[in-house]
Amino acid sequence: HFSCREQPIFSTRAHVFQIDPATKRNWIPASKHALTVSYFYDATRNVYRIISVGGTKAIINSTITPNMTFTKTSQKFGQWADSRANTVYGLGFASEQHLSQFAEKFQEVKEAARLAREKSQDKTELTNPALNIASHQVLPSPIISSNGPGEDKLFRSQSADVEITTEKERLKKMLSEGSVSEVQWEAEFFSLQDNNNKLVAALHEANANVDQWKKQLAAYQEETETLRQRVAELESQGAHDSSSENNKEDLSQTLEELEILIKAKDEEIQMLKSQKCGRWEAEGEREETLQKLQELEACNAELERRLHLAEQTLAETLAEREKIQNEVTKVAEIMDVKIFELSEIRQGLAKLVES
Repeated sequence: HFSCREQPIFSTRAHVFQIDPATKRNWIPASKHALTVSYFYDATRNVYRIISVGGTKAIINSTITPNMTFTKTSQKFGQWADSRANTVYGLGFASEQHLSQFAEKFQEVKEAARLAREKSQDKTELTNPALNIASHQVLPSPIISSNGPGEDKLFRSQSADVEITTEKERLKKMLSEGSVSEVQWEAEFFSLQDNNNKLVAALHEANANVDQWKKQLAAYQEETETLRQRVAELESQGAHDSSSENNKEDLSQTLEELEILIKAKDEEIQMLKSQKCGRWEAEGEREETLQKLQELEACNAELERRLHLAEQTLAETLAEREKIQNEVTKVAEIMDVKIFELSEIRQGLAKLVES
């Protein structure tokens, strides 16, 4: 656990690896996904650390010292050895730019740690001159500071320097024996794994869209079938109306005959009216003629009534036929639109299946 006194000064995202402690050659991934890796500065203890937390545990907790070196082993992978933790950390970045930023910050923090160590040593020598004398002697038990909570100063002896140099050479040898190609393959593997997850999500979304299109296609097919049944009904009704067309022609012919008959009767009435004064010689003949005239007028009225009814029936028949024709035209237009949409959906499904 890192102290609340520490403040992050730089953060990035990377895949974290640790060297296999058994083989000292292979990398072991610390997590399945990229983690946040941050530089922290503890102002109270004047130390710098690299920390990365995965879940509830610290994956990286490395205190930076002046003798550490960050090495770029590929365009997107870098590593450094931590002798205190007795391990080597590896980071796989998303781009070369992220790796360069992390390496530059490592150099800055390493230089700051060196200056902090020199300042601490100078301060210690000034406050306790006896230590200056003791530094030239070989101590029987050299003191090497650990990353503990009470570390304020760093003391070294000649034997400690020899031990650190030996450990540094051993770590360099271990790094040189590591396989760079394995590191690159590990980084590429995790990159491909992320891409695979994205492709799986896109495939699920495409399948959902296909199911939705299938449902819409089924709805359009059902609606098209309903429209076809409606057109069949209208066509049968139109056939029935064609039989009514013959009746209409017969009715029109009857109307024409009635009009001719009425015209003939009107002419006969006018002729009788003009001849009744000169030709009627007897009263009985006159009454008979008047009666005949009344009968003709009554017959004329009946013919006019029949003519009016026939005209009304003809108008209603024409209106009904026009209404049916409009409805058939409207349904045909709707069918054309639905068939066009259905064709577009089928083309879209065909393209999706091809892709």
